[in-house]
Amino acid sequence: MIRQAAFPVVIGVAVLSASTVGAEDVMVVYDASGSMWGQIDGMTKIEIAREVMADLVEGWAPENNIGLVAYGHRREADCGDIETVVPVGTLEQSRFLDVVNAINPLGRTPLSASVEHAAEALAYRENPATVVLISDGIENCEADPCALASQLAQQGIAFKTHVIGFDVASDEQAQLACIAENTGGIFLPAADAEELGDALAQVQSVIEEQPDPEPEPEPEPEPEITARIDVTAPKSVVVGSAFMAGWSEAVADTDFVTIVPADADTDALDNYIRVRGETEGELIAPAEPGLYEVRYVLDATRESVGAAPIEVVDATVDLGVAATLTAGAPFDVTWSEAIHPNDFVGIVPAGADEGQVGTYLRVRDGREGDLVAPAAAGLYEVRYVLDEGRRTLGTASVEVVEAEVSVSAPGTVTAGSVFDVSWSNVINANDFVGIVPAGADEGEVGNYLRVRDAAEGELTAPAEPGLYEVRYVLDEGRRTMASASIEVTEPEITVSAPESVVAGASFDVSWTGTVNGNDFVGIVPAGADEGEVGNYLRVRDAAEGELTAPGEPRLYEVRYVLDEGRRTMASASVEVTEPEITVSAPESVVAGASFDVSWTGTVNGNDFVGIVPAGADEGEVGNYLRVRDAAEGELTAPGEPGLYEVRYVLDEGRRTMASASVEVAEPQITVSAPESVVAGASFDVSWTGTVNGNDFVGIVPAGADEGEVGNYLRVRDAAEGELTAPGEPGLYEVRYVLDEGRRTMASASVELTAPEVSVSAPETVRAGDRFSVSWTGTVNASDFITIVPAGAEAGATGDYVRTRDAAEAEFEAPEAPGFYEVRYVLDSGRATAASTGFEVIAADAALSQGATLKVPETAAPGATITVTWTGGTDSADQRVALARAEQADFTWIDVKPAGAEQAVTFTVPEEPGRYEVRYLDIPGRAVLGRAIVTVE
Repeated sequence: MIRQAAFPVVIGVAVLSASTVGAEDVMVVYDASGSMWGQIDGMTKIEIAREVMADLVEGWAPENNIGLVAYGHRREADCGDIETVVPVGTLEQSRFLDVVNAINPLGRTPLSASVEHAAEALAYRENPATVVLISDGIENCEADPCALASQLAQQGIAFKTHVIGFDVASDEQAQLACIAENTGGIFLPAADAEELGDALAQVQSVIEEQPDPEPEPEPEPEPEITARIDVTAPKSVVVGSAFMAGWSEAVADTDFVTIVPADADTDALDNYIRVRGETEGELIAPAEPGLYEVRYVLDATRESVGAAPIEVVDATVDLGVAATLTAGAPFDVTWSEAIHPNDFVGIVPAGADEGQVGTYLRVRDGREGDLVAPAAAGLYEVRYVLDEGRRTLGTASVEVVEAEVSVSAPGTVTAGSVFDVSWSNVINANDFVGIVPAGADEGEVGNYLRVRDAAEGELTAPAEPGLYEVRYVLDEGRRTMASASIEVTEPEITVSAPESVVAGASFDVSWTGTVNGNDFVGIVPAGADEGEVGNYLRVRDAAEGELTAPGEPRLYEVRYVLDEGRRTMASASVEVTEPEITVSAPESVVAGASFDVSWTGTVNGNDFVGIVPAGADEGEVGNYLRVRDAAEGELTAPGEPGLYEVRYVLDEGRRTMASASVEVAEPQITVSAPESVVAGASFDVSWTGTVNGNDFVGIVPAGADEGEVGNYLRVRDAAEGELTAPGEPGLYEVRYVLDEGRRTMASASVELTAPEVSVSAPETVRAGDRFSVSWTGTVNASDFITIVPAGAEAGATGDYVRTRDAAEAEFEAPEAPGFYEVRYVLDSGRATAASTGFEVIAADAALSQGATLKVPETAAPGATITVTWTGGTDSADQRVALARAEQADFTWIDVKPAGAEQAVTFTVPEEPGRYEVRYLDIPGRAVLGRAIVTVE
């Protein structure tokens, strides 16, 4: 049988334009895994997918049916979260897109199970099927998509998958590519939306080139077969097992290697693989024993050009299971061998049709597992069933007997109460014990608990009185195994409250007859709908508590409401009345200033007193304070002058109960600063008319936006202070800015001039040596002197010292030779005010500062060395010294006068190490030359 191609489509993130396929059923598998919230170029992948889906349905051919499967859209860590959300049928664009747009990424990526789900929905074993899978990630549900692809290709009618890896890491693409390769499709990576479009276009062109399903064959001349293909296979294999076949060469990538009956027609094609340029691959043996051939079949002509005989031998699998099982209980089963990992072990009624597996497990590579016995007693068979052909290879007869379980509960309980139940034994930990109305349908559980490994537990009684049953219900088949009658009776509950309370006030309530600690006592408008609780409290284990009255005066009810069913069990009427409140404030205050307010008639400590513009909307509080248990307090006036109101506002309902008018006036403020200061320097400022101690005085560039403060200080209770100038010269403003509203009230211009700073250092130093740096023109004691690589970015710092009140400092030269800079860096803005370059040379390099020494690089312990030099000075006392490398400059092991012959000798120490020869100008306290000699 030849399996030919057709075009049902499965898509993970986006899909192909419908114009690329014929009149076919199309199943879209939509990726809703959590990774779809990732972004590409600022746009989430789920948004890109939704746009592509919108383009898809807009151009969908009306003759093509379409369906939608989503995965990972309901639960975070559930690999079984796969759902057909739109069954295959005629496209309804708006409904389809509404479903797509309502899907939000949440869960995992069960690629294998999702593709299999869609393939089964398309009946891929009976119909040709092409899959287009676009995924942003790899399988993370412990399945093998590569193996699944091979299985689907072998079992399906010309099953093919094209795969696009959307924003998938390069090292993960192989897992997606193999899905395409194992089914004869193509794999394309896409890094962004544009590449995704290009990849879809390429897949479109591939599909457009494919023939329609079952095309009428064009008469063609018989091809001349110039060579035969050598095919190799085992002499025999077991039914349904996987085995390796080989072939001497691949004529075309799309050729087939298949296993067919020995007498099958030359163009027959059964379980097969595409050769794909390989010379070996894995096939699945048929389910029926007999003589077969492994054939190499040309895709172009369906002609067999090579074959190898193979015998498929039968097998029997022995099953081990208890002779008697309890209905609904888990039980152990073993099997003597696993022929193929995808084979099934399941339990079915005795004599069930061939191929049935009932409740089952996959054998994988194990030899034992757990099943759950059916809920109904009777004779059953445990079967080992081949995945290939669903043929039974082994059976074991078992009898499922009725479970013995009883359940106990009180004869009566109060509606909504929690009560104890118990059961005699656990059949399955996932079974239920629940309470339902007497005579409820089989399978109902009502309020329930799972039995787990316990023998007792707690249930909550329904809210409505009546006759009920507590049932033990099997998880398997939802069958009731035991029940106990129970009467739910009306509770006797009362609730008490004051006849009247003030709007927004807290008040005491009490109740009797508590049913459940989670029940509510709440206040609602008289006649409110059943189940409303309004402002409420949970009753817990108390008999009294405190509620807050609503903000609107009217008639209300305090209700006791069951948590179970939200049923009102008792109520008491209460009238909420208008409170009598006053508020007082000054007639006028200065913008941004603090001012006193007072009030009478406090209702609730959480109420507000605040200042808002005159006529502001109800509920606004502006700058505010909570009234607590006080009768006065302090507010801050807004920054903008104008007419305002001070309001007393209830916390409950944000209702204004009293107000007083207040005018906010402009303050009179001045600020003073020098006309010019040096960039980065500290300077004095002063001001008059302080409004609020939290106001700012700061320095900002001239014309800076309102509200900026730059380098600043809080005015507190002072009239003067010190600011630090920014590091960049230019025109600036010193501003007095209100803390309230960040409004500028006064400013003074100041020009920042460039500082006159210099820094000095030696031109050359050896790596690791200590050397001195000096500077002039210190701007700020917090400025830095630092060493950085030559050309380092502005603001960079290496080893540094603060300038403080010094003019020089000592540094250690960097270990790496090269060119460096000593920089004077302003603390304000990290601007470089001055710099000088220097070179770091190797730690053992000769160093000349007026005299150049020549010494041996190495010497033996105790050896005599000759030192010569050039240069020097006119000083009367010049000497050549031998010292340890780390010794101070003017200490030594041996020293000799620098004579006119310009040569001296030294005996080096016996101790190995690094030593230094120095040319010293004693009166000038200068080292004119250095050279290293290593004793080894």
